[in-house]
Amino acid sequence: MSDTASIMPEHPPVLDWIHDFDHTDPRWTENPYPIWEKLRSAAPVVHTDRFLGCYMPTTYQAVKEVAYDTEHFSSRRVIVRDVRPDVTNPAPPITSDPPAHKPAKQLLLPPFTPDAMKKLEPRVRAICNELIDEFIADGKCDAAARYTKHIPVRAIAHMLGIPEKDGELFIKWIHSILELGIKDDNALMAAVHEMSAYFAGHIEYRKTHPTDDLISTLMKATDSNGQPLSDQHVLGSLRLLLIAGIDTTWSAIGSSLWHLARTPADRERLVAEPGLMPSAVEELLRAYSPVTMAREVMKETTISGCPVKPGNMVLLSFPAANRDPAVFPDADKVVIDRKENRHAAFGLGIHRCVGSNLARMEMTVAIEEWLKRIPDFRLDPAGKVTWSEGTVRGPRQLPMLFGKPA
Repeated sequence: MSDTASIMPEHPPVLDWIHDFDHTDPRWTENPYPIWEKLRSAAPVVHTDRFLGCYMPTTYQAVKEVAYDTEHFSSRRVIVRDVRPDVTNPAPPITSDPPAHKPAKQLLLPPFTPDAMKKLEPRVRAICNELIDEFIADGKCDAAARYTKHIPVRAIAHMLGIPEKDGELFIKWIHSILELGIKDDNALMAAVHEMSAYFAGHIEYRKTHPTDDLISTLMKATDSNGQPLSDQHVLGSLRLLLIAGIDTTWSAIGSSLWHLARTPADRERLVAEPGLMPSAVEELLRAYSPVTMAREVMKETTISGCPVKPGNMVLLSFPAANRDPAVFPDADKVVIDRKENRHAAFGLGIHRCVGSNLARMEMTVAIEEWLKRIPDFRLDPAGKVTWSEGTVRGPRQLPMLFGKPA
């Protein structure tokens, strides 16, 4: 594929959201909530000819139907993009369908149990405080650049047994894959190859120098036939852990701090009532769910009564499902002590997030440590908050001022 062929032309602006939606449109990136409301009021499923044809279920029920239906919808492609090249770099289990999915997922469950997270928690608290130490005296910071993105990067590096200082590399690859890669195949493939080469080096080293970390755990694992996993399988799982474990959580932490900076009543209540933190974390996950996944339609079927045809993708928006007023009263309101909260922030069905315990722990610790040391903060009116485009949504610039306003 030539360079010119692999960079898609810029998308024209959307003039009709219901029949021509585009999740990369700047208005969607900036504030998707009113757009989702408009789509939901039109139909439980909408369609666009963009991205070579794509459906979007708009209600919680319709999203759930797709997520649980592995017969008609495949997970082999999990990002809606302008191109659909052959799948050559699978990342099991997220790109696996039954029956291969279950054994691939079970291999990844033990390192992410609640007990494993308790052991990791002190390191994450230390990371948060090391980061805060670097900027607290300034009285301000870009919380996305200086705080939120580094917490999951350094935590997952610690789990994998790779240098925490390599974090900037990981951030560059993730940006290329999840944002630039929607419209630029070269950027995506270059990042995948670089990441694969990086992890291949670590795998080779561990063949003669075994370690006590997640890479070695995967290398020692066996498949359902008792055979060791291939290097390609290990590589794919490592790419998945890095991509799924970083961008998502830094987005969730960033959105939470953005909300608390704009909502002094919630911030003051959390400082005064730390016991509310578990329900607040669940509500922030619901209200600002970062992750939208994709499925590929493999056989003709219906979603909530709407026919869907093979050859199309499905934009599976868990964030839109979590704003459905049919399931969540006051769905567009953040209620930090919400009692009933069966949100879909970590997905639904067999592909529910392996790392949900890790994400919850990192979010909780990041918010707790910030509030302990910076109880009063607000958005800096001289700066601009910017949001990421595409599959994962969260603040990428988050300028903050500390202390009470003068």
